[in-house]
Amino acid sequence: MRILFIGDIVGKPGREAVASLLPGLKEELAPELVIVNAENAAAGRGVTRAIVRALFASGVDVITTGNHVWARTEELGLLDDEPRVLRPGNYPPGSPGRGWGVFRTTRGNLIAVVNLIGRALMEPVDDPFRAIDDILAATALQTPLCFVDFHAETTSEKVAFGWHCAGRVSAVVGTHTHVQTADERILPGGTAYITDTGMCGPEDSVIGMEVEAALARFRTQLPHHLKVAEGVATLCGVVIDLDDQTGKAHSIQRLRRSEELYPREPQEKL
Repeated sequence: MRILFIGDIVGKPGREAVASLLPGLKEELAPELVIVNAENAAAGRGVTRAIVRALFASGVDVITTGNHVWARTEELGLLDDEPRVLRPGNYPPGSPGRGWGVFRTTRGNLIAVVNLIGRALMEPVDDPFRAIDDILAATALQTPLCFVDFHAETTSEKVAFGWHCAGRVSAVVGTHTHVQTADERILPGGTAYITDTGMCGPEDSVIGMEVEAALARFRTQLPHHLKVAEGVATLCGVVIDLDDQTGKAHSIQRLRRSEELYPREPQEKL
C-alpha cells in the first residue's frame, strides 16, 4: 500500500497549494491514504473547522497537528468532534481530542496513525518514547500498519525516536522545522524514516513567515510580529510504500512540488 504525507501546511498559500496540487498527485501516485500536518494552516497558527472541511474536500484523509494545535481556543471542540483530526498524543490526560486513531484506507486496509510531540526545546509534555510504547500495545491488536508523525524541534531527538521505533512501526516522519531533510531511509526492521518532511507554504519566506519581519527579529532581538508570507507555495512531503500484510516499509521518497514550476506535472514513476 502507498501513503502520501504532506508536511506542515502554512497559512493560505499552503492551503491553496494543497487544493491545487493534491488532486493531480492523487491521480499520479494513487495513494491509499493521504495525511497532512495542518497545525500552521490558520494564518500560521492552529487550524479551524472551515479549514478542516476544505482539506477533506481536497482529498485529505487524516490531519495531524503539533504544538500550535491549541492556538485557536474557540476551535478546541473540533478535536473532540472530528476523529480524523489528531493532536499530539503525549499531552496530559484530559486534553481535548485524541493522539491516535485506526483508519480504513481506500482499499480497505486498517492503519494506525499516531501523532506525538518532542520535548527538546519545546514546552513540557509527557515522554513521547514511553507514549509510543503504550500506544503500540493498543494498535497492535488491530493492525500491523502504523504511521507516526513526530513533531519535534531537534534532529537528535527525531533520529533517536526513529531508532526507538525501528522495526515496530511502519513509518516515522518528522515535522515542525519546515525544512525538508535529505536523510530518508528504511531503518532496520522495515521502518521508513525522515527527520523532516518539509512544509507546504510560500517559497520566498523564512519557514513560511515574511522575510523582513523574521530578519528584524534576528537583527534586533525585538519581538516583531510574524505574518505568513505571500506568493508561490511549494508542497513538500513523502511517499511511502508498505507491505499491507506485515506493515514493513519497502520504500520512502521525498516529494517537492511548486505551484509555479510544475503544477501537476508528472514526476519520475515511483
